[in-house]
Amino acid sequence: MTKSFHRERLEAALSRIADPKGEGARACLTIYGEEARAAANAADERKRFGRELGALDGRIVTIKDLFDVKGEPTRAGSKIHVASPPATQDAPIVRRLRAAGAVIIAKTNMTEFAFSAMGINPHHGTPGNPADRSRVPGGSSSGAAVAAADAMCDIAIGTDTGGSCRIPASFCGVVGYKPTARLVPKEGAFPLSYTLDSIGPLAPSVADCARAHEVMAGHEASAPIPLGPAGLRLGILMGPLLAELDEPVSRAFDAAQKRLGAAGARLSEFRTSRLAELQAANAKGGFSPAEALSIHAAYFDTRKNDFDPRVWQRIAAARSMSASEYVHLARERLRLIAALDEEMQTVDALILPTTPDVAPKIAEANANDEAFFAHNARGLRNTAFVNFFDLCAISLPMPTGGLPAGLQIVARGGEDRKLFAIATALETALRD
Repeated sequence: MTKSFHRERLEAALSRIADPKGEGARACLTIYGEEARAAANAADERKRFGRELGALDGRIVTIKDLFDVKGEPTRAGSKIHVASPPATQDAPIVRRLRAAGAVIIAKTNMTEFAFSAMGINPHHGTPGNPADRSRVPGGSSSGAAVAAADAMCDIAIGTDTGGSCRIPASFCGVVGYKPTARLVPKEGAFPLSYTLDSIGPLAPSVADCARAHEVMAGHEASAPIPLGPAGLRLGILMGPLLAELDEPVSRAFDAAQKRLGAAGARLSEFRTSRLAELQAANAKGGFSPAEALSIHAAYFDTRKNDFDPRVWQRIAAARSMSASEYVHLARERLRLIAALDEEMQTVDALILPTTPDVAPKIAEANANDEAFFAHNARGLRNTAFVNFFDLCAISLPMPTGGLPAGLQIVARGGEDRKLFAIATALETALRD
C-alpha cells in the first residue's frame, strides 16, 4: 500500500467530478479541492504512523448544499441565499465528520429548499441519473446520490424529510439511510420541516452508511454485525403502498421476498389502519408546507420570482391551514406514533419497495406542473410515512436486471443499530 493511498483516491474522485463527460458540474456545487488534499495528506500521515482516527479516517465525503460551512453562505439549492451572510461555524455534523478524519470534497446539489422527490433544480441544473442520464436522480438529495453512485465520494451526506435520502438512493442504485430523527443534531442544517427533518448518509454499502451515521450521532464509527437473516421476522407492509407498482419494481420485490425467505427470514403480512389515519390527519396540508411557510416568511412574497415555481406553490398551499388544524395535526401525530410503535413490536422490521416506480425521465417529470406533481407524489408515496411515525428506515438496491429499485426496510424509532444489523444481513442475501 502506497504512502499516498488516501491522496490517490481523492485525486481519482476529483477527476471524476471534473470530467466534462460526467455529472460533476451538476452534482457538486462547491468543490473543496485544496482543503480536501490537505485532509487526505493528513490522513495518509496518520495511516503511516498507525494513528488513524477511526473507520472514517481518509474516507471521501460530500455534504448536501444545506449544511453550514464556516465562511460560506448556505444556499440550500436556491438562488435566494447565494448572497446570504456566511455561516459563522460549521454545522455540528460537519464538525463531527472532520474530527473523525473524513475528507470533505464537495457540497452537493439538491432540490431547492429540499422540497421535492424528483431532484429537479431550475437554478443549478439537474444531475442525470447514473443508470440513465435522461432520468431524474431523485430528491431532494439529488447530487448526493449521483456523487455516491458515480464514485465522486465514498459517502454522501443528505437529509430526509419525506424520503430525500431513500428516494434518490432507490433511483440511483445505492444505499440510503433515514435515522431516528433525534439521534443526529440538525443545527446548522437549513430546515424544511422542524418536525420531520432528519440527517442521513448515502453510500454503496450498508457498512459505510452505518459508520457515517454513528459519527454524526456522536458515537464511535463502527460497522454493524449482521443479524440473521435466518429467523428474522419481516412484515410485508400490505395495503396501498404495494398497489400499482411499476412492473420492474413489482418483479424485483417479489424476487427479493423469495430470496429472503430462502435465506431463512420469516416473512408475514403486516396490516395496519394507521396509514389511513395518517392520510386523514394530513388532509389539511401536513407539516412540511406549514413549517416551510414560516421558515421562508421574510421573503416568500417579495422574492416569489426567485423561487422554483413548483416549490413556491407547494409552500403557498399552507396558507389555507389554520393554527388549530396545525395543532390538531401535531397532537394526532403523537397518538399515531405510539399506536404504530406498539403494533410493530410483533416484527423485527417491515419491508416494502422504497419507490413504486423506477426513476422517470427528466423530460416526462418536468413536462408540466400536472406531470411533475403526479410523479412527485408517486416518488414520496412509500417513504413519507416513516418520517411522520418517527421511525428509522434504509433503502437497499434490489437486483432488477435493469434500472435501479430499492427495498425499504423500516424499524421502530430508536432501533437504528438493530436496523443496520438487519440491513447488513439482507444486503448479503440480496447480492448472493
